[in-house]
Amino acid sequence: MPLDRTAAIRYLRTLLILGRASNLPTVWSNCLAGWLLGGGGEARRLGLLCLGATLVYVGGMYLNDAFDAQFDQQHRPERPIPSGAIRVEAVWMWGLGLLLLGFIGLCLLGRTTGFLAALLVISILIYDAIHKIFTFSPVLMALCRFFLVVAAASSSADGVAGLSIWSALVLAAYIVGVSYLARKESTRAKVRYWPCVFLAAPIVLALVVNQEGFKRQGLVLSGIVLIWIIASLRHAFWSPQPNIGLSVSALLAGIVLVDLLAVGGENPLLTIVFLLLFFLALLFQRFIPAT
Repeated sequence: MPLDRTAAIRYLRTLLILGRASNLPTVWSNCLAGWLLGGGGEARRLGLLCLGATLVYVGGMYLNDAFDAQFDQQHRPERPIPSGAIRVEAVWMWGLGLLLLGFIGLCLLGRTTGFLAALLVISILIYDAIHKIFTFSPVLMALCRFFLVVAAASSSADGVAGLSIWSALVLAAYIVGVSYLARKESTRAKVRYWPCVFLAAPIVLALVVNQEGFKRQGLVLSGIVLIWIIASLRHAFWSPQPNIGLSVSALLAGIVLVDLLAVGGENPLLTIVFLLLFFLALLFQRFIPAT
């Protein structure tokens, strides 16, 4: 009996690693930010949105490992499939099943949300299939987050508006910068500075749109995001022993701060929620790798 319990715990951990579960707080913050930018609404719709997005994200991550099985055999043998922790056939089954369930859940939120969810799923599948051979795959990863935020906005009371689209675009730019670093982690290629400029896109938008009464608040939040970006990049660029993985993990947690910057932090309670999600992402990373 103890052996069965140990095996079950080990299998659960394998599933969490496959799904990059430590990044789920960033998915929930994307949903919350998009929902708020779209005017908010009923809490039950937000709950269904987060559940659907969670299933889609985890399913997409499973399929990512399924597509990368041969690559990981050579470059990342510690991953669950090449290490023998789980069969690739099971990963395909889990991935496709969760992706489908998540898509159905998002479709229940309305026709527009369902259409955007379809674009999200298509982007995930294309990214998973070709990201190792496509130089501009960070753009595909960015599209996934873009469609998630816009889909979240479409499920809210007022629907998709200009600010939600702009916020999704600058988040996508941030993801391009993060994904560029993440690609270098597995290939050990030389890391260049210039793609990291994309990380500053949310700050630029905040400085443009936050005027008059919101200017000071926007400056404070922008400063926090900038400090976190610089602190994250030091692991990759300014450390005696560069560690790209640490930079990527920190920047992934920083997605929550980008979402907080997008909604402006006007409501103290909501600000606390975003900060809790941020620290939750950091806490999860102590147990489950983010990449």
